[in-house]
Amino acid sequence: MERLTKPVRFWLCATIIIWSLMGCDRFIGNSGEPVERVSDGDTLVVKDTNGKNFTVRFACVDAPEIAHTNKEKQSKRTSDRNQFTWGVKAQERVQQLVQQGGDRVTLNITDSDRYGRKIAEVRLKNGTFIQQVLLQEGLAKVYRPYLNKCPSKDLVQQAEAEAKEQRLGVWSDTKFVNPWEYRSLYKK
Repeated sequence: MERLTKPVRFWLCATIIIWSLMGCDRFIGNSGEPVERVSDGDTLVVKDTNGKNFTVRFACVDAPEIAHTNKEKQSKRTSDRNQFTWGVKAQERVQQLVQQGGDRVTLNITDSDRYGRKIAEVRLKNGTFIQQVLLQEGLAKVYRPYLNKCPSKDLVQQAEAEAKEQRLGVWSDTKFVNPWEYRSLYKK
């Protein structure tokens, strides 16, 4: 066989590499669960392998509430407006992260709640831990009543401590009411 010139060898190798990369998804498949929608700053709807949707509530954290009803959307009450503004920011950040992850997430399901939702640590396929990002940016708070069921409890507590120290997100807002307190005081 004749020796190939350097440029021919280069293009031959480059072509093989490009074809290999383009075809990887066909062999490896998409990893993770497809996200159907981001419901709010700490809840997703995901499609299982049978094509059935199920709701996933983020383990370890509680994000600010968003307005669900027309009455809430039209509310002029300062506590509502404040809570919903932060809630929308958290929801938008989760949407952005999910999109960056190709609309797929990897779940580490830790529990189920009384509403039938799966409770899970949620990561993108590159390993980004969504709850950690929300906490680091001050868009959620650690939900301590269930922290013992959180495999990454040290990580989330550290992320929250850093945001608090830097006064990021809700930590910069002296009028912010914790989501669990908001629900008990203002939701009926």
